[in-house]
Amino acid sequence: MSSTFYMPSLNVMGSGSLAEAVNYIKAQGFKKGLIVSDHILNKIGVVKGFTDLLDQQQIASIVFDRAQPNPTVGNVNDGLAVLKQHSCDFVVSLGGGSPHDCAKGIALVASNGGEIADYEGLDQSKKPQMPLIAINTTAGTASEMTRFAIITDEKRHVKMAIVDKHTTPVLSVNDPSLMVGMPAALTAATGMDALTHAVEAYVSTAATPITDAVALKAIELIQANLPTAVADGENIVAREQMAYAQFMAGMAFNNASLGYVHAMAHQLGGFYDLPHGVCNAVLLPHVQRYNAQVCPERLRDIASSMGVNVTAMTAEQGANAAISAIEALSSQVGIPTGLEQLGAKASDIPLLAENALKDVCGLTNPKQASHEEICQIFHSAM
Repeated sequence: MSSTFYMPSLNVMGSGSLAEAVNYIKAQGFKKGLIVSDHILNKIGVVKGFTDLLDQQQIASIVFDRAQPNPTVGNVNDGLAVLKQHSCDFVVSLGGGSPHDCAKGIALVASNGGEIADYEGLDQSKKPQMPLIAINTTAGTASEMTRFAIITDEKRHVKMAIVDKHTTPVLSVNDPSLMVGMPAALTAATGMDALTHAVEAYVSTAATPITDAVALKAIELIQANLPTAVADGENIVAREQMAYAQFMAGMAFNNASLGYVHAMAHQLGGFYDLPHGVCNAVLLPHVQRYNAQVCPERLRDIASSMGVNVTAMTAEQGANAAISAIEALSSQVGIPTGLEQLGAKASDIPLLAENALKDVCGLTNPKQASHEEICQIFHSAM
């Protein structure tokens, strides 16, 4: 059985890599860029720091800073209008997963036409998106290097999963100096998002030896560095290690896909406008308890990567140890223990479960679930 491995052709990492991105843009001969970011990064001067670098190279730019925490169809349409108005020939996403996903939506529609909803699902586009350079400021989503984009449809109150080889950026940038200012809560949420990516990729039915290797290394690095990054945001070593960890987790899930944690978290985010990483973190142990029925040996490997001595454990014992380690890390970095604390309602679970079963991310979950079983997992996470 063949497999395909997707990632950007060029990825720069480490302190000072932001300057390399500007050199790349200059070398490509791009003339005017749409900078997609959020109003906070614009307000605190992160966006200006980048546009100043562009100015020094005589590269024009226009800023669109209206990417919401859960980017919407409206955000994509508004950004596309700005791009067309100013005749931009490339796009830069500057921020975390929200600006990256919003920029992917803009760039994809700019080259393919239609509406962003036309591209929901797997490989629905015909042409590559407009050239996109993705500059990361968080360590979690890995959207700067994946073919995934999640856009909220405000009318249906659902998150659309767009999984398309044509949304892969041409260049990803992970400069840890841009991540130092992340608040502790955001550091925790994005870090647990990265852990979820690695865990779901490792237990995925589409996993390969390549994705296994990077998933397990990502888990090891997250366990070792996330608590430090949360407690001491100025620790550049922990920040850099988390940047590598989330990138490797992205390599894993970009090619092995995801599972029911993401399929369910997307529904919570779309319905209640909740932070994606927190939803993932709350759901992760509950979904893995369900998955342990069919892949306990894989979860035992995860326990080992999280520092548990599993030598004398059965597969089932190792799986339980993995779930306990996940819960312990989540608690250590301050993640809420249940969905009810986030505002989710038990009465909404049947609809949330119905929509989760339609999410493309659940297709490679190791154990396929019924509507009743997804409802049970939601209830256990309340």
